[in-house]
Amino acid sequence: MFSKTGFPRAAGQPVLIDFEHSIFERAAYDDDCGSAFDRDDTGRGYALRLRRMLTGSNPVTPQKSKEMVRILERKTRRPVVLVIGGGAIGSGADPLYNTQGIQIVGTDVYASRNTNVVADGHFLPFQNQTFDAVWIQAVLEHVLDPSAVVDEIHRVLKPGGIVYADTPFIQQVHEQAYDFTRFTLSGHRWLFRRFEEIDSGAVGGAGKALLWSIRYVVLSLGFNTRIATLVALPFFWLRFIDYFAKPGPKSDAASGVFFFGRRSETELIAKDMLRYYAAKHPR
Repeated sequence: MFSKTGFPRAAGQPVLIDFEHSIFERAAYDDDCGSAFDRDDTGRGYALRLRRMLTGSNPVTPQKSKEMVRILERKTRRPVVLVIGGGAIGSGADPLYNTQGIQIVGTDVYASRNTNVVADGHFLPFQNQTFDAVWIQAVLEHVLDPSAVVDEIHRVLKPGGIVYADTPFIQQVHEQAYDFTRFTLSGHRWLFRRFEEIDSGAVGGAGKALLWSIRYVVLSLGFNTRIATLVALPFFWLRFIDYFAKPGPKSDAASGVFFFGRRSETELIAKDMLRYYAAKHPR
């Protein structure tokens, strides 16, 4: 098909999507962007800043992005990092972008100033063992088949390559028809069973999850997102409860979870998951 028609382009970037097997339609890229929503890729928009006042910043990614940089700098002189869902720079991911010598290859399903290629994570248009690291932040809930995407991450990572992923657990639908899946900490670990764990845990606990719920109670009554955020804003203090939560119970009620690990040639087996949960909930 593409040998005759060629791939479309959006904002000058190649749209390397297999439309026959993707949820996305070729015609969606006629507007030279391909985004299904109005988006703020700068992070400076009023609505986005208001939501961040409510829910706070990601408490994990600043640490993990710095840790990823340290690991990469020890391994190779010019590491190449694939960012899946990189249309906007994720909260806390700035060290990856600001560290001299690290090459970022940004992909998303729409074109932006932060992307190099428009691609569907189910079918990454890269050769095997291309990247030193993959960063996939708040994306796996928006794909139809998270296991297929993680298999692709494993394929394009070099041996021992690093991955960071975070994904919601207790959060309501937030991208309409493009929101499909949630993960417990154990479910997220099983998703990355072909990877050796460096670290994993909660991204926000019950306090942040409760804030999400307050906001969505207002949305369920038919009010718009701005009003819902303003109504929930006086309860912003609830997220500070998470600082006092114990790691095990916190992960059981987490707003989101994360995994930080290395590509491995072995994988977990089913019985490993009981030991994993026990290790995350020491008595």
